[in-house]
Amino acid sequence: MIVGFCGSGSMAAAMARGLSGQVDRMLFSDSGSGRAGELAAELGGEAVGSNAELADRADVVVLAVKPARLGDVVGELAGAKVVVSLLGATSLETVSDAFPEAAVIRVMPNLGVEVRKGVLCVAGAPDSYVRGLLESLGHVVELPGPQFDAATAVMGCAPAYLALAVEAIADAGAANGLDEELARELVVETTAGTAELLRVQHPADVRKAVASPGGSTEAGLEALDREGAREAFGAAVRASLERMRG
Repeated sequence: MIVGFCGSGSMAAAMARGLSGQVDRMLFSDSGSGRAGELAAELGGEAVGSNAELADRADVVVLAVKPARLGDVVGELAGAKVVVSLLGATSLETVSDAFPEAAVIRVMPNLGVEVRKGVLCVAGAPDSYVRGLLESLGHVVELPGPQFDAATAVMGCAPAYLALAVEAIADAGAANGLDEELARELVVETTAGTAELLRVQHPADVRKAVASPGGSTEAGLEALDREGAREAFGAAVRASLERMRG
């Protein structure tokens, strides 16, 4: 199986790293940034001279350009057999209309695909091989098109929000006497363990289990409430959604 990436930005790079070693070959193109060559060198793939060559040689084309460039690349990718669209705020129907001869799947992954721990929202009907590739990158959720924007505002943007929380807690630990690297290690490993707990317990139950009445965790949670932490995260999701729909 040959997978071609039309566009070599951050999400394409994350997917390609996750797929490294799982496909026969990866091809990359870009709009002149040089990222295709860098990714090809990093992953043992090949930077191709044109999108037409990419479409001709690849069994699956991952469409990872900016949504506004869809019209620019459609003609160049006319020979594509299977198109996996990563285009934000662009419906499955829009991309399917642009590639009437191809099987089109819409996928919205998050950055965790780089380490094969991503979340991938999927619309369309991937064949068993393409589905297997997607499942190798993380947790696949089939989603109706109208829910994609809200899902993206949650799972697509959340790694940045969670990373900010980790950064802030680790910085606070360093400010109170911990070595900076140690503080980050403690918070990162705690985050990983908490994620596993959250697979089997409701978030509210985890909070209650940690926060004994009158204890230090309860004091911290009260401080977060005073500072409007919950409202801030809600505002972040709404702002992301408004930007996507704007």
